[in-house]
Amino acid sequence: MEMDMKFVRKLPIPKKVKEQFPVDATIAAIKETRDREMKAIFEGTLDKFLLIIGPCSADNEDSVLDYTYRLAKIQEKVKDKVFIIPRIYTNKPRTTGAGYKGLVHQPDPDKAPDMFEGLVKVRELHTRAIRETGLTCADEMLYPENHRYVSDILSYAAIGARSVENQQHRLTASGIGIPVGMKNPTSGDLSVMMNGIIAAQSSHTFLYRGWEVHTDGNPYAHAILRGSVDRFGTSSPNYHYEDLNRLYEIYQDANLKNMSVMVDTNHANSGKKYLEQIRISKEVLHSIRLNPSLRGFVKGLMIESYIEDGAQKIGDGCYGKSITDPCLGWKKSEKLIYDIAELW
Repeated sequence: MEMDMKFVRKLPIPKKVKEQFPVDATIAAIKETRDREMKAIFEGTLDKFLLIIGPCSADNEDSVLDYTYRLAKIQEKVKDKVFIIPRIYTNKPRTTGAGYKGLVHQPDPDKAPDMFEGLVKVRELHTRAIRETGLTCADEMLYPENHRYVSDILSYAAIGARSVENQQHRLTASGIGIPVGMKNPTSGDLSVMMNGIIAAQSSHTFLYRGWEVHTDGNPYAHAILRGSVDRFGTSSPNYHYEDLNRLYEIYQDANLKNMSVMVDTNHANSGKKYLEQIRISKEVLHSIRLNPSLRGFVKGLMIESYIEDGAQKIGDGCYGKSITDPCLGWKKSEKLIYDIAELW
């Protein structure tokens, strides 16, 4: 029985795709300005609260851009306090490999995978978001070798709970010029996450896309607390006041270049009960107000939000409703953003 990989076609290298689908000077200028501002937040020289918010998966270009337009209008109103990064996640980890793997695999969730079309659609979606709304976005670095396809348009990268222990993810994170958030693993072991941050903030020489490369380290690599799941499948949160203070102490002992944490309000922190994100967001902000040390340490929140509350199955056809994890609907999200600005 034949078990080897079947090589379907050779895909163009990132440089060729960038040449075919280039960014113009306007987009480059927007990215440069926003990157500078976000780095200042992580450096502690700009006192704004970072909010990475958007759908669990960017499954539909029209509804994702509709959502991003709405965020842009709110960004203008809360710009003195909150810095919004739309969550446009085009790569989706699948625990068993089954299910929707994201736009990069399936530009149309109802059709067969097409990896080249997926790479093009990812570039188009992120580029349109910047050009049309003025907001640069976040994506998950599920496949480290794919980062170069979007390295000129992405402003934030997240490394997931199942990837954070992987050496290629850690070393690649050390050589990209944007903030990289590293989640604690599903086990909740903070030492795994911290080792990932140490690796990402350090310099390395390694093999990447057929090249020997050298990196100087990424000072903007930081923690993301997303809760944990025990061997019985029970979720345990790690966003409470005590958890934030404990991580602050761990950071101090590690003597890292940058002391920063984001709190993921969904996943195991909410037990995937998406409405809990409202309460969790406010509790984190309350914790920051209780302890001045946390003000500069907790940089912001990650919230899963879309146009409609909840989730649906692929093919159900509800506009702006997640086809992966359930999300907070727009009206609740809008109110929450204003509440966050008020509490900061």
